[in-house]
Amino acid sequence: MRAVVLTEFGPPENLKVADVPQPEPGPGQVLVEVEIANITFVETQIRAGRAPNPAMLPALPAILGNGVGGTVQGRPVVTTTGGTNGYSERAVVPAALPIPVPAGLSLADAVALLADGRTALALVRAAALRPGETVLVEAAAGGVGSLLVQLARDAGARVVAAAGGPRKVAAAGELGADVTADYTRPGWAAEVGGAVDVVFDGVGGAIARDAFGLIRDGGRMFCYGAASGAFAPVSGDDAARRGITLVRGAQVTPEQMRELSVAALEAAAAERIKPLIGQTFPLERAAGAHAAIEARHTIGKTLLLVQ
Repeated sequence: MRAVVLTEFGPPENLKVADVPQPEPGPGQVLVEVEIANITFVETQIRAGRAPNPAMLPALPAILGNGVGGTVQGRPVVTTTGGTNGYSERAVVPAALPIPVPAGLSLADAVALLADGRTALALVRAAALRPGETVLVEAAAGGVGSLLVQLARDAGARVVAAAGGPRKVAAAGELGADVTADYTRPGWAAEVGGAVDVVFDGVGGAIARDAFGLIRDGGRMFCYGAASGAFAPVSGDDAARRGITLVRGAQVTPEQMRELSVAALEAAAAERIKPLIGQTFPLERAAGAHAAIEARHTIGKTLLLVQ
């Protein structure tokens, strides 16, 4: 079968399509005929050998990819793969992992929601948003950010969507944000128009620091990503002095992860949320997909079309 194999950490060009042995399911496992694979920013960091956590680096050679959509005995499903082997035509996973795709939901949308949907739902639930609150969403044109904009809007919040560059700002505005801000521009925080109650931080670095300064005393900040390459430089002491609740990570258990993924798929099937799929790449262009993500040329989700 065909798969994208990484033999050495480094630039995107190190991702090569090769013929590899087909995996065979053992007891309690199923074989997934993969049609679409999810690509994440973290996977570009892993490929480069710069994972946020060194324990995330796989032994080489490796096949990256942690989320796929395809069929199990003809039934459309989405599933995690345990961290690797997603960029391939077939994958073996525990039989309990695949989640059926609800009727009326495309496989592409289901794959786009598998990880980002559960993350966004977990963050919104933890924030316990109240109608009328002002919520700042960083990376608002990204996979998680675009869903956070929709969920916060539906919770009755006033949504400020912050993104990098005019194209992404425009996309975030089309999702229903009340205010948009371009954080590639100096002084971007002034575009927000005042204090906010909640920040969803998927960027980290200097942008997260600026966003923290916008939170009114007693507000909340949820840090779940480091697209800038560094996590939010905000200390617990700084937050405590202002009465700000600071939460790092989505804080979900393995049991909750499945429930949240199912809830996200059901919400999309009911047309309450819609993943923003900005671009797709064929399996042979996995390196190009990684390069586009690293260059910040992508919007929303990037998917790999395997078959």
